[in-house]
Amino acid sequence: MRLTLRQLEVFLAVAHFENVTQAAGSLALSQSAASTAVKEFEQRFGVSLFDRMGKRLQLNELGRLVRPRAEALLAQAEEFEQGLLNHAEIGTIKVGATLTIGNYLAVGIIARFMSQHPDSRVELNVENTRAIAGKVRNFELDVGLVEGELQDPDLDVIPWRDDELTLFCAPQHPLARQGRLTDKDLLQVDWIVRETGSGTRQAFDRAMSGLLSDIHLLLELQHTEGIKRAVEANLGIGCLSRIALEEAFKRGSLVPLEAPHRNWRRKFYFILHRQKFRSSGIVSWLDLCRNY
Repeated sequence: MRLTLRQLEVFLAVAHFENVTQAAGSLALSQSAASTAVKEFEQRFGVSLFDRMGKRLQLNELGRLVRPRAEALLAQAEEFEQGLLNHAEIGTIKVGATLTIGNYLAVGIIARFMSQHPDSRVELNVENTRAIAGKVRNFELDVGLVEGELQDPDLDVIPWRDDELTLFCAPQHPLARQGRLTDKDLLQVDWIVRETGSGTRQAFDRAMSGLLSDIHLLLELQHTEGIKRAVEANLGIGCLSRIALEEAFKRGSLVPLEAPHRNWRRKFYFILHRQKFRSSGIVSWLDLCRNY
């Protein structure tokens, strides 16, 4: 064989950090050892995989084509190694989840997954849809659980489960007793919503089509709990996934509103890199999510 797993490992680390020193540090190698591994990798096949700009090494077109295959090969090798070391099929999987899913679904799924696979480990990264998609695309995450719709040639976007957004307000808000809202009502209130780039905001914008240019966005916040607190303080009305509001509705600290003439339904999705190796851990995680 003309290449080694170490060369692949160094290649991928340099591709990630775009810096040999940082890549070497992440692998506990000396800088010279990392540089040599990259040089030997390229020279062995008579190719150049990076554009060199000072201390920065950026993947060129060939490097970008090679990277997904290298990621898949290394993932298979790591799974094989974990199986030998731990006598188990599942090691560590890296999961990204958007805020609603991460805060209200993912922890329960992780608990059940680890109870079924005691030797496994799940690393959870919670950010908005745009950030999670970027990390899956860059092979920093094995799988993403997102609320937003995506179109990306590098990603498989797979429907997971249905969800529904719900409008809500404080009990003392003038609309609390009305319950059902018209478009005129929607235009006359102050809104507290998620930030651009989140799946919840994407679904809200779609549901409010035709009104967006005329509504009053008082606050755009990155966290669901912040939106709930602001609405509880009667600063305006909000729109979040129903699963994020159930406890507040039970307590009576927030009141649901309805605008049934608009479509508040949406889906949650799995996202995976098209060329990512689907390890037994990833397959087991997806199966558990579908049945959760």
